[in-house]
Amino acid sequence: MKIVLAYSGGLDTSIILKWLKETYGAEVIAFTADIGQGEEVEEARQKALATGATKAYALDLKEEFVREFVFPMMRAAPLYEGYYLLGTSIARPLIAKHLVAIAEREGAEAISHGATGKGNDQVRFELTAYALKPGIRVIAPWREWHFKGRSEMIAYAQDHGIPVPVTTEKPYSMDANLLHVSYEGGILEDPWAEPPTDMFRMTTHPEDAPDEPEYVEITFEAGDPVAVNGQRMSPAELLAALNRIGGRHGVGRVDLVENRFVGMKSRGVYETPGGTLLYHARRAVESLTLDREALHLRDTLAPKYAELVYNGFWFAPEREALQAMMDRIAQSVTGTARLKLYKGNAYIVGRKAPQSLYDPELASFEAEEVYNQKDAEGFIKLNALRLRVRAQAKQEAP
Repeated sequence: MKIVLAYSGGLDTSIILKWLKETYGAEVIAFTADIGQGEEVEEARQKALATGATKAYALDLKEEFVREFVFPMMRAAPLYEGYYLLGTSIARPLIAKHLVAIAEREGAEAISHGATGKGNDQVRFELTAYALKPGIRVIAPWREWHFKGRSEMIAYAQDHGIPVPVTTEKPYSMDANLLHVSYEGGILEDPWAEPPTDMFRMTTHPEDAPDEPEYVEITFEAGDPVAVNGQRMSPAELLAALNRIGGRHGVGRVDLVENRFVGMKSRGVYETPGGTLLYHARRAVESLTLDREALHLRDTLAPKYAELVYNGFWFAPEREALQAMMDRIAQSVTGTARLKLYKGNAYIVGRKAPQSLYDPELASFEAEEVYNQKDAEGFIKLNALRLRVRAQAKQEAP
């Protein structure tokens, strides 16, 4: 039996690799997706082989991740529950897509992952796998084995000589990619406890950020960002550059208690510096280029889109249908936004677009010939008609 394991080299998957070999007598093929973790990817590949994998894939997917997943998602301007920029959520369908592809290439009967039976990732991985290969077998060790929690797993790893990056002194889990870093579990499970300042990897603590603000300009063409401060870059290069710029000013930290798809609440802490800059810059350009009703319709549907991504329905027809609409609306988003970064904040201080819908003459309080202010009287009376009828009916009621 062959099993392809989504392998990060962390606590869960390090133990899972050995557990799969022992429990199923299987040949385990490890797959690590390079979506911006840096040197950890090659370390994970070497560790997988040392831990017993018969083969270990490490694929550079950074450009595909940003171009085919992050940028399309951002065209919808989604925020899950008003805060979360979906950094972990959007990475899962990409990883699962390649899990299935490697399983087909290697003739593997099953895929496996390290997501727990309480979390969202199990849903995201498996919905994607079944959408792409309906007959695939999925093995989820967290739903099968005897371990009750990470403390038992740490002890198991120590007993079996498996090196893991989680200790009882730093008992929280972390997931990193080019869009964000997420932290959860352990000491973060108390929603009243402030995250330790030395935990963060992508962002400077805002109090320690530079005392002088920095300006950054982000240019969009037909819905996607293409340049930073006038320099054109590939999608992954652009996001990495914005991570560095936003990170040094402490931009993009979020601490929230969110509603998982499986029904429970959980506390998550996130760093999304570049994504935060892109979100604000996009909205600035959209304010000039999008028709009011198109923008309002997009914003009405954005929470639903975010929910679909969060819940794992990237390869579902409803997400694809919404994507087509979001892409159509985003076609006119061409222009440049200027942001001012200071001590954890990103302020929009300028925006321009070659086909701006903003007309300074129309908006001005000075005299002009296009807009007759007397026309507003009829507009208001027509819109007030139903309100007046309702009020009149209340007055006449016995």
